[in-house]
Amino acid sequence: MHIDRHPIVSSEQWLAARKALLAREKEVMRQADQLAAERRALPWRRVDKEYTFDTAAGPRKLTELFDGRSQLLVQHFMLGPGWEQGCPSCSFMADHSDGMNVHLAQRDITLLAVSRAPLAEIERFRRRMGWRFDWVSSYGSDFNSDFGVSFTPEELATGEVEYNYGRRFFPAQEAPGISVFVRDDAGQVFHTYSTYGRGVEVMMGAYRMMDLTPKGRGERNVPHKMEWVRHHDRYDAPAGTKAAASCCHAHD
Repeated sequence: MHIDRHPIVSSEQWLAARKALLAREKEVMRQADQLAAERRALPWRRVDKEYTFDTAAGPRKLTELFDGRSQLLVQHFMLGPGWEQGCPSCSFMADHSDGMNVHLAQRDITLLAVSRAPLAEIERFRRRMGWRFDWVSSYGSDFNSDFGVSFTPEELATGEVEYNYGRRFFPAQEAPGISVFVRDDAGQVFHTYSTYGRGVEVMMGAYRMMDLTPKGRGERNVPHKMEWVRHHDRYDAPAGTKAAASCCHAHD
């Protein structure tokens, strides 16, 4: 964006343009409300497989991760076994979690992160980042594979994996996503929704604030538009420092 070339108008012209845009904004908001209603109306599927997670409080089943609430939001955080650090884009998402958690809890929602890395590796990175939200390990279970966010070397070798409800190339063994579960009074767990690719932007409130500004997100037109994102403790690192070798945020 070139600030010195932007149209400059009178107050009356600005107000007219702003009101015209407001009408469009309200139209999009109403469409988003309708889409949210359709999302809530989706059918559910029962989760019959027993998944065990390693947590700070010991091994826990999926039904125990709800922490006494009936709804569970899972951030599929890209941190694989042996990784030095988590994905910067997933970390950008997770930077919003602690502030949201107290409010989500008031609406019967538990929010946590799940990664395939062993718990000790998760805890080491979580301490570095200063996060407080619950983060559990699915190491040794099929959870990540079953919910479409981890791929075997054999799957990657074919050139395509099943991700975001279609066959596509993916450059890493771990992928980002968000999954939603509900638990009934009998303790049965149902999978209600998952979103991948750009769908995970629902966790990126900072993006929404950028979208209000004249320069917007300021991202280059490249496949990995989040190339600019660093871990929040690395923005002062020298320019050109590689953020992470195993990281991807698919923009579609």
